[in-house]
Amino acid sequence: MYGITLILVLAVVGGVIAFIGDRLGTRIGKRRLSIFGLRPRHTAVVVTVFTGVCITTVTFGVMAAVSENVRTALFGMERLNRMMAETQAALTRTADALTQAQSDQERAQGELKQSEDEIARLEGERLGLTEESERLSEGNRRLALEKEGLISLNGRLSGENETLLTDIKELGIRANALRQNILSLREGDITYRAGEIIASGIIPAGLSHEEVERGMAGLAQLGTRNISARLGENKTDQDIWIYQPEYDAAVRAIEESKTGMIVRIVAAGNLVRGDEIRASIELYPNSIIYRDGELIAARVYTPETMRAQGAEQTVMAFLRDVNAAASAKGILPDPIRGTVGVIEGAEFYGLVQELQGRTSTVVISAYAAGDTDAMGPLRLTFKIENETPQ
Repeated sequence: MYGITLILVLAVVGGVIAFIGDRLGTRIGKRRLSIFGLRPRHTAVVVTVFTGVCITTVTFGVMAAVSENVRTALFGMERLNRMMAETQAALTRTADALTQAQSDQERAQGELKQSEDEIARLEGERLGLTEESERLSEGNRRLALEKEGLISLNGRLSGENETLLTDIKELGIRANALRQNILSLREGDITYRAGEIIASGIIPAGLSHEEVERGMAGLAQLGTRNISARLGENKTDQDIWIYQPEYDAAVRAIEESKTGMIVRIVAAGNLVRGDEIRASIELYPNSIIYRDGELIAARVYTPETMRAQGAEQTVMAFLRDVNAAASAKGILPDPIRGTVGVIEGAEFYGLVQELQGRTSTVVISAYAAGDTDAMGPLRLTFKIENETPQ
C-alpha cells in the first residue's frame, strides 16, 4: 500500500510540474521572451529541459525523503557492497565451519557407532559374567554343603590326627635320613630291590586275632632269617620296619577274610646294606589254581619255526607262554622277575636236546607237577609229541 501511495504522489507531482512547465513554455513562446540572450524558440527548449530536470530532481527528492531504501541505494551503495562482501565472507566462514561441523559430526557418529558396538560387546560379556557368577554361586552352595560334610568328617578324623602327627614326625626323621643318604641309595650295595619279596606265607581263614598276630610274627622272623642269610649278618626282628597302620589293616583284613590269605612282606624301596629294612605288606586271597597233572599250556611248532628260532629259543618261547597262562589264571608272579615257576637247568637242556632231534611238527605240553595254589611256585612236567594229522 505504501508503494502505491508513493507512485501516486510522484505521478501527481510530476504532472503538476509538467503542467507548470508547459504553461510557462507557452507564455514564454507567446510573449517571445528570451533568457540569457537566447532566441525565444531556444528559450522554450531550455524551459522544457529545466522542467524535465525539475521533475527528475523532485522525483528523486521525494523518494529519498520518504524511503530509506532509496537513500541507501543513492548514497550508501559502496557501504552496502562492503557489507555484502563482509556478509559473503562471513557466510563462507560459516559454510566452512558447517562443513567442519558436519565432518566432526560424521566422526562423532563413527565413534558413537564404535561405542555402541563396544557397549554391545561389554553387555554380552556382562551377561556371560552374570551366568558365570550364577554358576559359581551354585558351586559355592554345593561347596558349602560339602564343607559341612567335611567339617563333620573332620570331627571324626580328629581322633586319628594325633596318631598320624606322631607318625608324620617319625616319617620326617626317616625322610631326612633318606635325603642325607640318597647317594648311597643310588650307588651303594643294594641288598633288596623295591618290591622284592623278603618273606611270604599263607595264613588260613578263621583264626583268632592272637593266632593271626602269631602268624604275622612268624613271617617277620622268616623275613629276618632271609635277610640275615643274604647279608651274612645276624639281624633281629626290630630291624624290619613296617608302617604300623598298614600292619594293623593287614591283620584286620586277614581276620575278616573267608579264605586263606597269602601274605608277602616286600621291600618298600631299594635297601642298601647297613640301612634299616623298610618293608610293606601285600595280601592276596589263596586258592588251588592247578591240580596235579592238569594241563597248563600246549603249543604246536613246525620244523620251519624250530629252524628259524633254534631249539633253545623255542623252549624259551614256550616257557614264556606257560608263565603268561599261569599268571593269567591266578598264580602270583615274582614281582622282580615276573616268573611263576621253577625249572632245573638239567630239565631245560633235556627239553632242548629232545627238540633238536625232531624233524616233524611237534606239540609241546606243560602239566602241573602237584597241586599248586596261588602262592606257587608252579612246578612243571613236560611232554613233546609228534602232531597227530587231522
